[in-house]
Amino acid sequence: MAQPTPPSDPSNPADPRPPAPGLIDFAVDLTSQEVLRRAQVMAALGPDWDPIEVLQGEEAAYDLLYSGLDEQQQRLYDDLVAAHVLPRRGSGHAAP
Repeated sequence: MAQPTPPSDPSNPADPRPPAPGLIDFAVDLTSQEVLRRAQVMAALGPDWDPIEVLQGEEAAYDLLYSGLDEQQQRLYDDLVAAHVLPRRGSGHAAP
């Protein structure tokens, strides 16, 4: 892989490399945009949004997803849990 050419040394007039372009200070303050974005997200969620209820629903969905596995699926699931790819969720068997 080719190495980039370092900028020239202005103190050495014999340096054949072109001079480095000057750096320009560039800064953008997005604080007001972030506050506006967060306010719009909360407005879109509405006053009835309950984050605890949402998290509990997600947990129940994951438990259902990993329940009732057949033998091959259970073996793969156990391998993924052992490899720390997935967390252990319940017994891996469907509730009656």
